[in-house]
Amino acid sequence: MNIPQHVAIILDGNGRWAKSKGMPRNYGHVRGAKNLEKICRDAYDIGIKYLTVYLFSTENWKRSREEVDGLMKLFRSYTKTCIKTARENNMKVRVLGDPTALADDLQESLKELVESSKNNILTLRSTMEAVMRSCVRSVSSARTA
Repeated sequence: MNIPQHVAIILDGNGRWAKSKGMPRNYGHVRGAKNLEKICRDAYDIGIKYLTVYLFSTENWKRSREEVDGLMKLFRSYTKTCIKTARENNMKVRVLGDPTALADDLQESLKELVESSKNNILTLRSTMEAVMRSCVRSVSSARTA
């Protein structure tokens, strides 16, 4: 069987899935994150060398503040967990895009994750749209206006 060396995933539809089950949208995001953990393990197990995960798009900023806050909380939690996972599995994590739009504590966690895994061999790429910075500023300006 031919195993691709690089697979890219766009996380989409988790909130809609939860709503279809009568659950809050953030429940879907949590379940989606759990699924991503399994995907990462399975990708590693079958020999996929590069996994790119699109975690957040500019469209996400248009959601309710509660949902965006829930996504950021989830992102914080998984960033910390990923530091341990990367160390245990010799994974190198890179962040593509511009994370400066994120809260300072989340930026620091991402820096720690990248720095602590820089000498590891396997690569897991995490991607955020580069235009996110301007969207954050736009959304922040609109919320404070």
